[in-house]
This record gives sequence, C-alpha cells and structure tokens, in this order.
Amino acid sequence: MAEKKAFPLRISAEVLDATQRWAEDELRSLNAQIEYVLREALRKAGRLKVDAAPANPPTDPAQE
Repeated sequence: MAEKKAFPLRISAEVLDATQRWAEDELRSLNAQIEYVLREALRKAGRLKVDAAPANPPTDPAQE
C-alpha cells in the first residue's frame, strides 16, 4: 500500500458540501472521495501511472 501523507486543505464551504454529498452518494468517506477525484483527474491528464495489475486481483476458482 502506498504511503499516505496528511495535507491541510483550504476549500470553500460550497465545494466541501457538494463533495461531501457526492461521497455519501458513492458510499465513500470525504477523504476517499477527494483522493478519488484527484486520481481520476491525474489519470485522465496522463500524469499518473496506472497500475499494470490490480492490487487485489479477483481469484478464479477454476485456476486453483
């Protein structure tokens, strides 16, 4: 798992409230939602490498 770092964030109340509602709709914490949105934006901009394989790939019972 990647190292997590704490970072203070100044954000408008309007943006914070909208992000909180979005997080609740997607059953995420506010922190997880902010990280998700940032990761997606970085990925779409080509600024974040996409993992070659998922961290926890699904297992196939037929191959066990």
